[in-house]
Amino acid sequence: MAGFEPVIGLEVHTELNSESKVFCDDPNIFGAEPNTQVSPISLGLPGTLPVLNKVSFEKALRTAVALHCDITRRTSFDRKHYYYPDLPKNYQISQDYDPLGRNGFVDLHLKDGQQKKIRINNIHLEEDAGKLVHPTDPASRGLSWVDLNRAGMPLLEIVTEPDIRNLEEMEVFMQTLRGILRYLDVSDCKMQEGSLRFEVNLSMRPKGSDEFGTKVEVKNVGSIKAALRAAKYEIIRQTEILESGGEVVQQTCLWDDDKGETRPMRSKEVAKDYRYFPDPDLPPVAISEGWLNSVQNDLPELQDAKRIRFIDQYGLPEYDAGVLVSDRTIADYFETCCGLHSAPKTFSNWIMVEVLRELQNREIEIDECPLTPKRLVELVKLVEGGTISNNIAKEVLLDVMETGKSPSEVVEEKGLKQESDEGALLAIIQEVIEENPGPAEEFRSGKEKAIGFLMGQVMKKTQGKANPGVCKPLLEKQLRS
Repeated sequence: MAGFEPVIGLEVHTELNSESKVFCDDPNIFGAEPNTQVSPISLGLPGTLPVLNKVSFEKALRTAVALHCDITRRTSFDRKHYYYPDLPKNYQISQDYDPLGRNGFVDLHLKDGQQKKIRINNIHLEEDAGKLVHPTDPASRGLSWVDLNRAGMPLLEIVTEPDIRNLEEMEVFMQTLRGILRYLDVSDCKMQEGSLRFEVNLSMRPKGSDEFGTKVEVKNVGSIKAALRAAKYEIIRQTEILESGGEVVQQTCLWDDDKGETRPMRSKEVAKDYRYFPDPDLPPVAISEGWLNSVQNDLPELQDAKRIRFIDQYGLPEYDAGVLVSDRTIADYFETCCGLHSAPKTFSNWIMVEVLRELQNREIEIDECPLTPKRLVELVKLVEGGTISNNIAKEVLLDVMETGKSPSEVVEEKGLKQESDEGALLAIIQEVIEENPGPAEEFRSGKEKAIGFLMGQVMKKTQGKANPGVCKPLLEKQLRS
């Protein structure tokens, strides 16, 4: 790939978290029994009329403002025509001629300290389609079932310019945008539930060229990890074609995550293929100056501002602050801990290393975590007070995650309190010295590193319960005497 570079643009679809659908009052609920969250409007029955959900529209407007878009002050809805079994009307209500926002951007903070601006072409509000379910049992093989619960859910589409040039930029953009959407509280962005999906538009061109290559679109990729795998696969596939003198075919593909490859779906449509025209049932929406100012004034503190505040207010290193503010719920968790007990750097370390690892291993969100801020504060206080060691605290954390018990309960039930009694420790120290005369003599002859081995032996005998702050001075005193 030395002679080529990728040109990547993304279309990001996120389901908005309003209580009802975007053009009717069906509940906007994930996981309900199939075809129970429907009505004549979402079923596309003749004679039904859509009515715009103001909450969905304001969440879309809030996002457009936060992403620095030029707001279309008189925005309208259009019909996008195509046939698909889970689209009952045979058209989708979307926005083409007057989308809600244009010409926005997202600032990226890359790993090498560099910054880059990814431009947003447009943001528009539309309705989601339903879902096809393909059963795998032999008796139903070849059948497809249609679940229309998702039909009509509010869907915000964010379309970037083709500004992304490598996989690192692509990953940082997706993570940054997901964080912004969660900070704004417009979507839960739970990719396992399909509320955040990506379409990857990728082409390859010779390095140094200003011309774009032939674009391939990979549709409806359901996670950041899968989108990156799909982009990597296309980079390699298209490069091999170009290096062998072939031509890349413009097409729409699906990503097969099990096989790790894209497969052609259809030739790529362009706008004329969808036969867009203004929806005659929905009037344009006029966005007044007062309405726009209200939305702007109501924006929450976003990632960049919070990162700077965490550095100033809590004295955190820039790296720590960047990790903590990457997700609103993690930042809130950290600040709740700091509000209960003043130990910001300690909480930062525990969250970044132990807590985030366990969340990833268990595939849960931090607001589903049994280790609540109150319990993490309790755990930190047990370490600070000398009740348990830092290593024992890590074991306690795992137990809290498994059982939901408080740290104090776990420590008490398992007898994990540190041994701080000098008499009991002296007896164990004397045993260790007698059993290890070589390292003891090394320490006496000036090789102070030998004490690390001897401390390890004390810890082994006490099953990690010896209080190092009490034990180490006693050990040194015994060795020197």
